[in-house]
Amino acid sequence: MSTPLYAALKKISAFVFDIDGVMTDGSLLITDEGKLLRTFHIRDGYALRRIIPTGFHLAVISGGRSDGVVKRLLDLGVSDIFMDAQDKETVLLEWMRINSIPASNLAYMGDDLLDIPAMQHAALKACPADAAQEVKTIANYISPLNGGKGCVRDLIELVLKVQNQW
Repeated sequence: MSTPLYAALKKISAFVFDIDGVMTDGSLLITDEGKLLRTFHIRDGYALRRIIPTGFHLAVISGGRSDGVVKRLLDLGVSDIFMDAQDKETVLLEWMRINSIPASNLAYMGDDLLDIPAMQHAALKACPADAAQEVKTIANYISPLNGGKGCVRDLIELVLKVQNQW
């Protein structure tokens, strides 16, 4: 297998994920008290836990804000969490600079228009199967799985298998 995608997968050492529409299916349940509830796929959580101790850099950048989401991510071991990020590109570039991550080593999975400027800086531009068409147009990997249905695990597993680490 000698393709541009395979070459990109071999170099990945950092992952960035959006939350709504990637780690979740984008649905919101709203309680009578106004709390917003989301569901996460357990296999995505397993994959995130698996890569954290292996030396991969991991960040979550979201335009949303939720204490429950932050708690879930912290419970999984994610420490680089950026919520309420309306300019994801600026947040991403600063995170890459601080962690000395070149674009050639970055995988970014997003699903909607707010992700596009940041995704442009990643060698591996990934999205769930149900991402916005504009995101699919720039993606060089479209997961066969929808957001919130295991697409995060799919991407992590793909990278780790290519790198003989799964």
